[in-house]
Amino acid sequence: MAQHQQILKSRVVKIDSEETWDFFASQANKQGCPVIVHFTASWCMPSVAMKPFFERLALSHRDIFFLRVDVDEVKELASKMEIKAMPTFLFMKEGAVVDKLVGANPEEIKKRVVGLIS
Repeated sequence: MAQHQQILKSRVVKIDSEETWDFFASQANKQGCPVIVHFTASWCMPSVAMKPFFERLALSHRDIFFLRVDVDEVKELASKMEIKAMPTFLFMKEGAVVDKLVGANPEEIKKRVVGLIS
């Protein structure tokens, strides 16, 4: 229930386990929705600074799943997705990574979102 309340409040789902990742990745695939994942860390100030931008982006693109992964909380997933620096943004379609952006660059993220949905 907490996950559903989080979706209503923010639209960015915090991934706290590989099981949660698998569930939302599966939901996105079933619904044919692209996914944008923000890999972050609480100690990384550029990542923390990107959080409000990512929240606003999620509100303006309701046809995309927005996920947030703290690399220190879900280390196995960060390793599996080959995340080496924060923030890293993965752009996914049909379960596959189609684009990756490392660094806090809001304008570039906006451009890549357009590319993801077109």
